[in-house]
Amino acid sequence: MDINLKNLTPDIRYLDDMKKVCYDQEWFASAENFELYFMYRGIEKKNGIRYDITVIPANMLGNEFVKTKGHYHIGKYQEVYTVLEGQAIYLMQKKKIDDEIEDIYVVKAKKGDVVVIPSDYGHITINPSSIEDLKMANWIDSDCKSDYSLFEKFQGACYYYLATENGASWVKNEHYKNIPDLRFEEPLKEVPKDLDFLKAS
Repeated sequence: MDINLKNLTPDIRYLDDMKKVCYDQEWFASAENFELYFMYRGIEKKNGIRYDITVIPANMLGNEFVKTKGHYHIGKYQEVYTVLEGQAIYLMQKKKIDDEIEDIYVVKAKKGDVVVIPSDYGHITINPSSIEDLKMANWIDSDCKSDYSLFEKFQGACYYYLATENGASWVKNEHYKNIPDLRFEEPLKEVPKDLDFLKAS
């Protein structure tokens, strides 16, 4: 699908919107507000499924790689992402009733790769490049709403992806209790032909 984004008006996530989820709060306190990433929602709609594009320019949040704010879906909704340009890291975490996390995993994806977000998993997307912008598309039920509260409560996801002296590394978010070990899964190579599974189950 060839979309000219120049003719569309995005929703913009600003740095100030990320205050409650950033790792490097000392850096954040002195940073000026700026446009962080751009969400072009509802570019196409078909059978109740919405097609969006998100652009995350290469950037750093202090020593943390730029990321989305992170949210859970309200209801039993899944979501499909595909990387259009650049590379992405998708982090997904499943919480128990008491807000403890029972599972967390990462999928690293490059151009053409596809990732499915399961229902009941909160998720963030990271642009792990300091020079290359990330452009990705997603398909989701048009009725799906997002809940950001758990990520705000615990200052982000279970793990932060940070630039260190030894290269990029995963660091546990100590605001959570009993953090599971991080596991890694492979992306899909094509978008499922039938997207009806994105409807709430």
